[in-house]
Amino acid sequence: MDRRRMTAIGVLVAAAGTAAAVTLPSFAGENPTRRTAPVASDGVAPEVLDALSRDLSLTRDQAARRLKTERWASGTVTKLRGELGADYGGSWLGADGTTLNVAVADPAQAARVTAAGAVPKRVDRGVAELDAVKTRLDAAGGEATPDVAGWYVDVATNSVVVVAQPGAEAAGRRFAEASGVPAGAVRVRTADEAPRPLFDVRGGDAYFINNAGRCSVGFSVVGGFVTAGHCGRPGDRTAGANRVAQGTFAASSFPGDDWAVVEVNGQWTPQGVVNDFNGGTVPVNGSTEAPVGASVCRSGSTTGTRCGVIQAKNATVNYPEGTVTGLTRTNVCAEPGDSGGAWLSGDQAQGVTSGGSGDCTRGGVTFFQPVNEILQRNNLTLVTAGAQPSAPPAGGGATAPPESTAPVTPPAGDATDCTGQVSRTGRIAAGRAQVQPDGRFFRVSGGAQEGCVSAPAGARVVLELQRFTGTTFRTVARAGSADGLARLTAETPAGAYRYRVVGLAGAGEYTLAFSAR
Repeated sequence: MDRRRMTAIGVLVAAAGTAAAVTLPSFAGENPTRRTAPVASDGVAPEVLDALSRDLSLTRDQAARRLKTERWASGTVTKLRGELGADYGGSWLGADGTTLNVAVADPAQAARVTAAGAVPKRVDRGVAELDAVKTRLDAAGGEATPDVAGWYVDVATNSVVVVAQPGAEAAGRRFAEASGVPAGAVRVRTADEAPRPLFDVRGGDAYFINNAGRCSVGFSVVGGFVTAGHCGRPGDRTAGANRVAQGTFAASSFPGDDWAVVEVNGQWTPQGVVNDFNGGTVPVNGSTEAPVGASVCRSGSTTGTRCGVIQAKNATVNYPEGTVTGLTRTNVCAEPGDSGGAWLSGDQAQGVTSGGSGDCTRGGVTFFQPVNEILQRNNLTLVTAGAQPSAPPAGGGATAPPESTAPVTPPAGDATDCTGQVSRTGRIAAGRAQVQPDGRFFRVSGGAQEGCVSAPAGARVVLELQRFTGTTFRTVARAGSADGLARLTAETPAGAYRYRVVGLAGAGEYTLAFSAR
């Protein structure tokens, strides 16, 4: 099955339940995050700029400009793909990362591409036709010999590439011919590649499977994390790098796909960051898919942070254990100990390490499973770093962001405690955050909402009311604590909401009470 059609752009949030909006408490899954790394002025962590500078031989300014261009290219490609329809032949950035090329099957569409700031490239086949050719190869994948390492759509050459071992070109051609695909749409190239899953690995923090094999955390999701499917099967138990019991594999797919979902226990809190293996972390602020040619960085415990560029999407790899489709091909190196780990383009999550060929001494090729497909297939919410609020002025108060026109005023009521329809407790500390109720969200039919937090003795907190906007949660009201309480009131439309309690100073148990009318 060609799973490229299933890949979504942006952050996917699972809104549990499809019933009409009701008053409290109709809960669905969600969880808090925090940022633990300094962020450059353009929103990209300095560690990412350092890694790009090192591995792509760029200055920090060149790396920052490249990332800015890539963000523009991502949005432009999304727009043009919708406008060009069947005439869209794919897109890729030039080797220097400054030129966006867009292939068109109809010459009349070239002017539209030029007007968008990209360079049109005339091709014979649209990307949908290339994907159809690859789908036929996928269907015949069981007939591929070990001499065939895999195949992928190469939009820059307007063809589907079959990768064969040196001296095995004939085997690659026989495989393509046996699948019945048009000869002109396929080309065979040789490469000394023997992809295999990178077992016994981590991408972010290490974890252990059944007290034996070791893999890596890919990205945090509400309730757990995603990783490589070859790392474990449903029911397998995990322990963290500290060997403390961590969670259980809830879902896994390998071969065919290479993804898995681990649900963690209450001792573990998913955070929207990736270990930079340089004493810090970098934030994850979304999952917008980067185009072919974009820079990408991988985090792994064996070789640390390594960067390169995306070479192709919708690639199929013929592992010894079976064929995996829908992967993204890169020129980033990896070694055993790096599997399952996180791939970032800037601050945007891209995927989890599947497998590869070569090593970080002589170079290699590595494939990752796109993260958006994992999120979509499993109805998961990516945990992102979000914005850490600054301390409010003394005396508290509340503000509303531009997307909310609701007036926000201090609520009337008891000045010494918090009451409401729903009450939750939690433990907070400086620099940490929790989403309530119980890491989830609730639905209301509109009207006034009131929230109040009774902070621990000597602690300062911020209380945020956030509304789901279709891609993420946005803060619509915020109040800082004064005299141990943080209160807010806001008039809000119908929708899905959550409260976020952020610690600014001190630590201890807090109580949140809230209601909606």
